[in-house]
Amino acid sequence: MILFDSHCHIDDNCYDKDFQDIIERAKNENVNAIMIVGVDVNTSLKAIKIASAHKNIITSIGIHPHDAKLCSKEELDMLITLAKKNSCVKAWGEIGLDFNRMFSKAKDQEECFVKQLEIAGSLDLPLIFHERDSQGRFYDILKSHGPQSRKGVVHCFSGTKEEMFKYLDLGYYIGITGILTLKNRGEYLRSLAPLIPEDRILIETDAPYLTPAPQKNKTRRNEPSFVKSVLLKLAEIRNIDPETLSQTIFKNTNTLYRIDF
Repeated sequence: MILFDSHCHIDDNCYDKDFQDIIERAKNENVNAIMIVGVDVNTSLKAIKIASAHKNIITSIGIHPHDAKLCSKEELDMLITLAKKNSCVKAWGEIGLDFNRMFSKAKDQEECFVKQLEIAGSLDLPLIFHERDSQGRFYDILKSHGPQSRKGVVHCFSGTKEEMFKYLDLGYYIGITGILTLKNRGEYLRSLAPLIPEDRILIETDAPYLTPAPQKNKTRRNEPSFVKSVLLKLAEIRNIDPETLSQTIFKNTNTLYRIDF
């Protein structure tokens, strides 16, 4: 089995005391590659520092919709400089819209989103998307801003069947988290998972969040090694050999991020 945690936040301070243990446990579970996703300048800087010290770790940089109110030209220029200077930066994100908690106004989120789509396009970087309760605005913006050739992944997909197929029609990948393994919360997602084309699936932890079962019964903090539980549940639902599925998804992730681990 060969696994790629395509989206995590192990730059979080909760890993500072046992970071090397986290990396070792991931290695022991055949997690051969990890993407650390930036959500602002500070997390992007820390993610780059970690990725630069580990040959199997890459990173993305960007401004999360929660922080869109801080999306200044200076912040964006700093991120552009980081992307150009650091070869470990393989994507732009986590960007998008989140109208659930509204930590930033919808107007600010949309403006920040469009600006970052343009930047990623100019840098020729694939995108990592965040969408929650945007009432169709996320799709509308993607549809109207940018080329059809743009690549990206809708991370932690939790939308409807109709939304999923709209994203697939735009050429995007679908990121599946530990929600898939949860009895009640994951029921609808399990009904959709078999419908995703095999070459468009990624798996992720979103660590330290969204701990999958059965690990959720023992710890609240997620980590890259737990991505194996997502893979095993996905293989069960799709009625496919886990080894075969793991190789396909690993290839998908390499293709999106244009790397060769």
